[in-house]
Amino acid sequence: MNFTDAVTVAGTRRTADGYLIAEAKAVRTGIQLYLGDEVGKPDRKIVRVYRPAEEVFSDKSLQSFTHAPVTVNHPDEAVNAGNWKDLAVGEVSTAAKKDGDWVWLPLILKDKDAISAVESGKRELSAGYECQLDWTPGTAPDGQQFDAVQRNIKINHLAIVDRARAGSQARIGDGAGNWGVSPVTSDQKPKEKIMTLKTVTVDGIPVEVTDQGAIVITTLQTRLADAVAKLTATETAHQTVIAAKDAEIAKKDAELDATKAKVLSDADLDKKVQARADLIAVAKTIAKDVKTEGLTDAGIRKAVVVAKIGDAAIAGKADAYIDARFDLLVEDAAKGASDPFATVVKGGLKAQDGNPTDSDAAYRQMLARDANAWTGNQKEHA
Repeated sequence: MNFTDAVTVAGTRRTADGYLIAEAKAVRTGIQLYLGDEVGKPDRKIVRVYRPAEEVFSDKSLQSFTHAPVTVNHPDEAVNAGNWKDLAVGEVSTAAKKDGDWVWLPLILKDKDAISAVESGKRELSAGYECQLDWTPGTAPDGQQFDAVQRNIKINHLAIVDRARAGSQARIGDGAGNWGVSPVTSDQKPKEKIMTLKTVTVDGIPVEVTDQGAIVITTLQTRLADAVAKLTATETAHQTVIAAKDAEIAKKDAELDATKAKVLSDADLDKKVQARADLIAVAKTIAKDVKTEGLTDAGIRKAVVVAKIGDAAIAGKADAYIDARFDLLVEDAAKGASDPFATVVKGGLKAQDGNPTDSDAAYRQMLARDANAWTGNQKEHA
C-alpha cells in the first residue's frame, strides 16, 4: 500500500554551481486518521493507522531515504531506473536521521526549473512510500486506540508540491491507491490524491485528520452534543414532573394525617358519648321540655338558657355569656337537688282534700326532729 506525506521545505541555500540545498522533515510517528475507502476498507468511516517509532526509525526504513529521487509533483508511476532520468530533479543527499517524531532529510535540487519553482513558493515536500498495513488493532503508548499498524516503510521518492493550506504543519496523501504499477493485482496507474490536514480535538486530545475526516468528526461531535442536550432537557422535565408528584403526594399525606387526627379512639368516643348524655340529662333537669335532638352541645346550652330566661335576655350576647348563664342554671339545679325543702317545693305547693300540703307535713317533721334532738333520740316521729 502506497502513501505520501507532505511537509514544508526549509533551510534552503544555493551552491556555487546554482544547485539548491534544502532540509525537510518527512514521515512521522503516531496515529493518523484515514477514511475507510482510502485504505481499502470502504465499510468503515474512519480508520486509525498507527506508525510506531520502531518502524519509522528502523535502519531499513531510514536507509531507504538515502539518495531517493526528488520529483516535481508525484509521478503516475513509481520512480525506477527506467524512468529516473525523465522524472528526477534532485535527490536526498545523505542519510536520513531521527528528528523528534519525524525523519529529517537533507536534499539537493539540481534542475533549474524545479529550483525556480521552490524559490517561487512551491515548498511542500511530499514523501511517496510503500508500506504494509497490519490490521491488528491495539493501543498506542499515549493511550489512543488504533485499527492498523504501518510496517516495513520504504521510501520511493520525494515530490515537490504546492503549498498546503496556510498554517498546516504537514499534509498527507491519504489515497490508498497505487501511484505505481502493482505487479500483482493491476496495471492501472491512478493519480495520487493530496489532502490537507486539520487538527481536531477529540476528548481533549488534538488529532490531525484530513479535511473529510474533520468533517466526519465535527458532524459526529455536533450530533453527540445535540443528543446530550436533548437528554438533559428530558431529564430536567422528568425531574420537574417527579417533584410535582412528590408535592402532591406530600399534600395528600398531610390531609390523611389531619383526618386521622380527627378520628376518635374508642375510649375518647365513649367519653364524648357520656358527656353528651350528661349534658342532655342536665338540660332536661333544668328545662324538662327543652328539645335537644339535632342540636350541638352549644345549641343545647342555648336552648336551656332561652327556656329559662327567654330570648330577650340573651339577644346579641356572645357564646361565652350564654355558656356562663347555663353554668349558673346548672349550679342552681344542683343546690336544689341537695335541699329537701327545695326539692319538695320545686314543683309548687299542692293541697289535696283539705289535708295539709306536703310542705306542711315536711315542716312539722322538721320541728318534731328539732324538739327531740336534746334527748339524743335521732329517730323521727310522725
